[in-house]
Amino acid sequence: MAFWTQLGLLLWKNFTYRRRQTFQLLIEVAWPLFIFFILISVRLSYPPYEQHECHFPNKAMPSAGTLPWIQGIICNANNPCFRYPTPGESPGIVGNFNASIVSRLFSDARRLLLYSQQDTSIKDVQKVLGKLRKLGNSSGLDLKLRDFLIDNETFSDFLHRNVSMPSSAVEELLDAGVNLQQV
Repeated sequence: MAFWTQLGLLLWKNFTYRRRQTFQLLIEVAWPLFIFFILISVRLSYPPYEQHECHFPNKAMPSAGTLPWIQGIICNANNPCFRYPTPGESPGIVGNFNASIVSRLFSDARRLLLYSQQDTSIKDVQKVLGKLRKLGNSSGLDLKLRDFLIDNETFSDFLHRNVSMPSSAVEELLDAGVNLQQV
């Protein structure tokens, strides 16, 4: 038999079957329409709302290094969503945590222990050890804000020029005590 003959016979058989089973034909037509109308009613009763584009900060994989991986876990634990692209979304950028306290601590320690070949490296180590002893021996009451700033800092210049504080107030602020337990 030819293809068209088989197709014609199959359609004739289907039409005859449908004509004899009218109730079943009505159910087969009405059921999809019923589901479609349910979907339309749900869509009309709950209109869609505009959700802004969501950008998540990058999280480094363990292969990027232990420090970026741990910082990615800790800094993005709550999975924040931003409207605009984050700095770490650019290709090839693994960590945008270079300004974090932990990164600065490790980079300062690396610079101090490995790469510092100058004569002041011993003095720097002694200064850091002195600050650590001072931190360990005290409850933080004799630490000054000045102890946390690097030499030739620009914080006092900023306070004096941009905030228009008098020099005496800037010096008083830099000599203020810091309580680490409260911090």
